[in-house]
Amino acid sequence: MDVNLVDRILDAAPVMAVVVARDPAKAVGVARALAAAGNPLVEITLRTPAALQAIKAVAAEVPGALVGAGTILTPKDYEAAAHAGAVFGVSPGATPSLLKAAAAGPMPFLPGAATASELMLAMEYGFSRFKFFPAEQAGGAATLRSLAGPLPHVRFCPTGGIGPGNASQYWALRNVACVGGSWIAPAELIEAEAFDKITALAKDAAVIRAKVLQAARG
Repeated sequence: MDVNLVDRILDAAPVMAVVVARDPAKAVGVARALAAAGNPLVEITLRTPAALQAIKAVAAEVPGALVGAGTILTPKDYEAAAHAGAVFGVSPGATPSLLKAAAAGPMPFLPGAATASELMLAMEYGFSRFKFFPAEQAGGAATLRSLAGPLPHVRFCPTGGIGPGNASQYWALRNVACVGGSWIAPAELIEAEAFDKITALAKDAAVIRAKVLQAARG
């Protein structure tokens, strides 16, 4: 796994927008709205029949987007996502068979992990970048701060229960690259095709994160 490539993807935006796509055309609209805000990261979850087609559409029609596939549960899911044109893959957890397939595959992959033991297992397969899930239920920013001690080389995209009210707690951590969440592209705005509002939410997130980073450096 090319760690530098994974880092370039994770560092491309403050928020990895998690999208449940039911309409490929609307997924394209979301990706364009996010890219317009300078937030090209979008994770389309493999939870709907339209997910793979949505990934294909975004990859083909939105040059500025970094579209990934979420909810990858099996090696078959990984292969299908890569074939659809996903730039990266994300899983809520990890099994040995999935870790083995992803470690040998062409698509950058974020295994899901919530404990030191889960992280160490994935590290045996060469992974050092993870989805921390479910973030809030697994102890939130305090847990990630604790993990930085024994595992200083590991970086995370925490997801699960994160929104505008608590994202700053995560952005302030050195081992957090970006956060995942649906609040910058909520389902009701996607359904209404209110893409200008999605752009505005993504811009707001970028402003908040910039202030957090500035305060941390100061």
